Amino acid sequence: MKKLSMDELNRLSVEEYKQKDKTPLVLVLDNVRSLNNVGSSFRTADAFRLEKIMLCGITGTPPHREIQKTALGATESVDWEHLPSTLEAVEKLKQEGYQILAIEQVDKSQMLHEFQPEEGQKYAMVFGNEVFGVEQEVIQASDKVIEIPQLGTKHSLNISVTMGIVIWDLVSKMGVLGK
Repeated sequence: MKKLSMDELNRLSVEEYKQKDKTPLVLVLDNVRSLNNVGSSFRTADAFRLEKIMLCGITGTPPHREIQKTALGATESVDWEHLPSTLEAVEKLKQEGYQILAIEQVDKSQMLHEFQPEEGQKYAMVFGNEVFGVEQEVIQASDKVIEIPQLGTKHSLNISVTMGIVIWDLVSKMGVLGK
C-alpha cells in the first residue's frame, strides 16, 4: 500500500463540482459561534456533495480567515445562504419539501442508528449552538429529532464531529456513495 498523491485522488474541480448532482441534504447551522466549526461544515458538505448550507442567526459567513482555515476552499464549491433566524430557514425548507431533522437530545428523540431515511425524501439537518444546542422553537418546528447514542461520561460531542457522524450515516443509508 502506498499513500495516494493529490493527482491520484482525482478530485473534481470547483466547476465540475457545481455541475454534479447533489446529495439531497442541507445543513442548517443554528447560531453556531465557532468559525472553525463553520469552516468544518463547509468541508464536510463538500466531501459528501450536499446541496447547501444555511447559516442562521449569529453564525459567521464567508469570506472570513477563520472559516477558510478549516474549509480549505470549500466555501467556493458549496452553495450557502444566511438567514436572520433558524426558524425562518426551517419554514423555508419545509415549503421546499425538506423534512427537518434537528440533531439534539430530547425526551422523544430517535437514535441515529434506528433512523431510516425515506427514498426520494430531501432532508435538512439542524445543528445547534456549541453551548445551548438547537433552539427549543426550532425543535418544536422539526419533523424529527435525531440523537447520537453515547456510551461515555460526556453528554455531547463537538458540532463538527456530530456533523460528520450524522452526514456519513445518512449518506450511507441513502445509497449515494459511489454514484
